[in-house]
Amino acid sequence: MNRLLLGFCAFAVAFAAVDTYVVVLALPDMMAAVGISIEELQRAAPIVSGFLLGYVATLPLIGRVADLRGQVPVLRMSLVLFSLGSALTAVAPDLVTMVAGRFLQGVGGGGLVPATMSLVAAMYPAHRRGIPLGLVSAVQEFGSVLGPLYGAVILAFGSWRAIFALNLAVGALLVVAVRVVGRGTGPRPERRRVPDLVGLAALLVTLVAGTVTFVQPPSLKRDLTWGQLFIPYVDDGSRWVTPVGLVTIVAAAVLLTWCWWGPDPLIDLRGWVRSAVEADLVGALLLGAALAGVVLAFATADPEVAVFSPQGPWFLLASVAAAAAFVVHLRRAERPVVPRGALRATPAWGSLIVSFLVGWALIAALVDIPLFARTTVYPDSQLSAALVLLRFLVALPFGALLGGWLLHRLPAGAVACGGMLAAAAAFAWMARWDMTSLESLTANVPLVLGGLGFGLALAPVNAAMLASTTDDSHGLASALVVVARMVGMLVGISALTTIGLRRLYEARAEQPDLGLSELGVLQEQAVFAGAALAATAAGLLAVVLLRSAPTRDVPVAEALRAGG
Repeated sequence: MNRLLLGFCAFAVAFAAVDTYVVVLALPDMMAAVGISIEELQRAAPIVSGFLLGYVATLPLIGRVADLRGQVPVLRMSLVLFSLGSALTAVAPDLVTMVAGRFLQGVGGGGLVPATMSLVAAMYPAHRRGIPLGLVSAVQEFGSVLGPLYGAVILAFGSWRAIFALNLAVGALLVVAVRVVGRGTGPRPERRRVPDLVGLAALLVTLVAGTVTFVQPPSLKRDLTWGQLFIPYVDDGSRWVTPVGLVTIVAAAVLLTWCWWGPDPLIDLRGWVRSAVEADLVGALLLGAALAGVVLAFATADPEVAVFSPQGPWFLLASVAAAAAFVVHLRRAERPVVPRGALRATPAWGSLIVSFLVGWALIAALVDIPLFARTTVYPDSQLSAALVLLRFLVALPFGALLGGWLLHRLPAGAVACGGMLAAAAAFAWMARWDMTSLESLTANVPLVLGGLGFGLALAPVNAAMLASTTDDSHGLASALVVVARMVGMLVGISALTTIGLRRLYEARAEQPDLGLSELGVLQEQAVFAGAALAATAAGLLAVVLLRSAPTRDVPVAEALRAGG
């Protein structure tokens, strides 16, 4: 039963990863639906940054709540939030609603990863976690492979709203599956109870009335009788002051009130708030604010123009202030969100550094390999350029499985080092690509080598963190590893693009007769060279910092003493 539960959780992680990448194809249609033209691309940045903000900023709190409340309830609630965000995005009539939906999707999708990693740690001893962690990492990366294809198939037969409607359906099924399979597991087994009819009725009315309020079906709106449901009570009023809008508001209020005060409600809202407070809500908010400042500073920037957005320095200043307040809070709080000594062992904090550098290098592959293909051999085909990246992405999950298997035989530091040095060699090869390199079959070698290398490093970094922290902080530890990688990707794309642009400007000053394609190649070569350095640093630090991680048959307490 536990393996079946882990299988459902792994599928949920993969499905959330699919959603992360599917938006890239749907973004132009989503922009048009809320009145944003393609020339105003910067206005659509919150659609992407909203997801990232929800994904990154709330992860530490979700991970800590998983430690306190149990992995299965957090997995289920994460799926609920992901489904709710999908529903909100699917019916979004404006940018604000769309960003709110994407934010909830980010919170839910992000919460699945640390809860699943923590579940692996609870189910397997340290020396047997390699393959399960490799499996989770593999399906997550496989989701990134399927994302663009999944989006292309749905968009070929329907609109972008169908993507999120399908997300809602799959998410709801996964909620039921995890609830049934996970019943009675974890530190707080659920008791058998009668269905919450009041909560179900309020939820059904809220969903139906809310969908009608947002969508406003033309056939109903034109009807003489049903059309009165959409007439505002005040002149120039919004859709919320219509009869159907007020029904939605009242039903939602009843649902929230019942979930807070009702006996044995559908969603124990008061219990979740209590768990958040117990997990140190104040500290989590300060840490989330610090992470949010970093996300907004880099995610809203146009790398071709500047490292930061125009408001970037202010975001970073706010981030520094929040981080300082967080450090003070950690010293004073009785039970802080990051327990004292939780990251004392060298492999624990070392995993965060290595994960940050892995993200820094990985983003160069995800962004600049397609850009290089568009610059050189596929200037008129975005699909063909994406298929070049697909060769890299297909190799990545196989590397993740191989890395998990190797953990039974080699130390985590050695496996991660080997993987990142392979990725560094791949980037060094790419840094020598020219205008015709992708036309040769040998171009597949660095693509496959790089994918395998990054895959090899994923499971060892997670395993080192979990093996070097205590059982009551595995959720938080897993969340921090993901946060470190995501922040590394955000910082890396800006830093590497800046390096590439500097090389472009230097080359244009030295050789004014170079064409745009030649300059673009030089820019990407500099980016790949910078990524090779980041990957090399990750590999060398991995072998040093993760060497004492007890990922093989070594007691955790002994490793903590050795690594402290």
